[in-house]
Amino acid sequence: MAHTANDLVATDIEEYLRRHEHKSLLRFITCGSVDDGKSTLIGRLLYDSKLVFSDHLAELEKDSKTVGTQGGELDFALLVDGLAAEREQGITIDVAYRFFSTELRKFIVADTPGHEQYTRNMVTGASTADLAVILIDARKGVLDQTRRHSYLVSLLGIRHIVLAVNKLDLVGYSQDRFDEIEWEYRTFAQGIGLAEIVCIPMSALRGDNIIQSSPNTPWYTGPTLVGHLETVPIADDRNEGPFRLPVQWVNRPHLDFRGFSGQIAGGTVHPGDKVRVLPSGRESTIARIVTADGDLDMAVADQSVTVLLADEIDVSRGDVIAAADVAPGVADQFEAHLVWMSEQPMLPGRTYLLKLATSTAVAQVAQPKYAVNVNSLEHTAARQLALNEIGVVTLHLDRQIPFDPYADNRDMGGFILIDRLTQETVAAGMLRFALRRAHNIHWQAVEVDRRTRSHSKGQSPAVVWFTGLSGAGKSTIANLVEKSLHEQGFHTYLLDGDNVRHGLNADLGFTDADRVENIRRVVEVARLLADAGLIVLASFITPFEADRARARERIGDGTFFEVHVDAPLEVVEARDRKGLYAKARRGELVNFTGIDSPYEPPGSPELRLDSSGARTPQQLADEVIDRLRTAGILQPPGAAENAGE
Repeated sequence: MAHTANDLVATDIEEYLRRHEHKSLLRFITCGSVDDGKSTLIGRLLYDSKLVFSDHLAELEKDSKTVGTQGGELDFALLVDGLAAEREQGITIDVAYRFFSTELRKFIVADTPGHEQYTRNMVTGASTADLAVILIDARKGVLDQTRRHSYLVSLLGIRHIVLAVNKLDLVGYSQDRFDEIEWEYRTFAQGIGLAEIVCIPMSALRGDNIIQSSPNTPWYTGPTLVGHLETVPIADDRNEGPFRLPVQWVNRPHLDFRGFSGQIAGGTVHPGDKVRVLPSGRESTIARIVTADGDLDMAVADQSVTVLLADEIDVSRGDVIAAADVAPGVADQFEAHLVWMSEQPMLPGRTYLLKLATSTAVAQVAQPKYAVNVNSLEHTAARQLALNEIGVVTLHLDRQIPFDPYADNRDMGGFILIDRLTQETVAAGMLRFALRRAHNIHWQAVEVDRRTRSHSKGQSPAVVWFTGLSGAGKSTIANLVEKSLHEQGFHTYLLDGDNVRHGLNADLGFTDADRVENIRRVVEVARLLADAGLIVLASFITPFEADRARARERIGDGTFFEVHVDAPLEVVEARDRKGLYAKARRGELVNFTGIDSPYEPPGSPELRLDSSGARTPQQLADEVIDRLRTAGILQPPGAAENAGE
């Protein structure tokens, strides 16, 4: 096991390094409940594989006496838990990656936190793992967090499992206790689809059954932990699957070379292979496989290559070059598992950026079909997902993307969601399948379109969106604008925040999730009214910048005109004609914008109106009309083009 046993290290270092370079690599994680010994196990592996430098060993001995948990003996967990907070509390908080190797294989191991509040960290560590070592404290047995991590391991597609029944020395190396835990765990694992399980009795602290079989467990005849890690089959599954190359970059160093670069996400490829480019569906053949070291006759999964096609077809970043006879699917609606990773809850109806392989799309997440209780595996009703919660949701994308179900290809089916404003990664997800009903829904062609309706009314359609705090004067100004436009012969419709809650949105409350759905519905109505050729005046608080951005995107930049009716909180609260602020201050109204729910001011609206000064509502309304006329909205369709002829 130890490198010192290999004479090549001393006699022929180049040959040793050559052999070392060609060893296979196994990525695995350690997971389980708190204090099951995950960090101690990794520390023991590093220590026994002679990968701890002498100065680190001296520091370990020193730290073991001051902050260790083993009564002055070597505390191997300190080799992994590097954060000050981890050492102070004796817990693992962040994911720690460590490298070690044996004579037969190289390893990258991720030590993941055991606490439920750090589930997102565990998911991050497990996302690239081939194998999971699930530790169980022999004294405590199978716990809720053991089940939670096992469910996540199953969800993330890890099929090789080592059940490490640790701290067996503290129960007298009892075979009965080991058998009891193994039976309970296998019963649970069967229900979540984990089948390839190897159970090993061990003591990470004492080294029992880690590298060598322990004399303390003569009743155990299976492999040691390292023996199993060295021989478990990996990686072949990805090479045996169909060829997938997500295009990361169009490589065009000169006019005579146009290649498509990326990391192969599955299968193998040879020059002459027939391929299909998705989502376009165009087919060609592989002309060359190019690398920095020269052309290849074959490339396999995980290799980064540049391929040249025999035909000149349009290929861009985000496209997938795939085996023509076993191509991935293409869709824009999916059912997916979602692991929520943000402090801010998931809001149904809000849009996020979805990144899958090299594709980026705008995704809207519908209300969860259900959340999963990972302890009982029960499906529970949920309107949103909070931090560390897991659920099944429907995704609606703004365009079609190539994909494989996550169960078939983790690279082609795994994705993340990103908040469009903060750029925070808020969720990790796994595509289950495309919603086939999306293929049964098509746009119905109509003879009378938006342009025709606009011409018949002699006006350009628009959505004038008034946003601001309650009491800022939005509805008053919008009403005066509509009155003036109506008197001038324009065709209008006013959508007011209070009025729509009497009918269209009568079923919605004022939680963040309900506010997002409230605006989503209004945006769709406003879009339809604009399609009818009307000038729509929409007066809504619309507190979230993301929802206003989505409204602009959905309605269209040339049609959407944002008006920020701006007044400080102290001004609108002093007005308080409806008494709402006073009720919110007394706690009688919850989630009230400006008091216990935030308002995010627009960064760059088309028009900002200061409604706290001396100008009257009519003067502010006149300014809106003047700006609409300047913007070309209050003139017949095509007038601007005709004026320039």
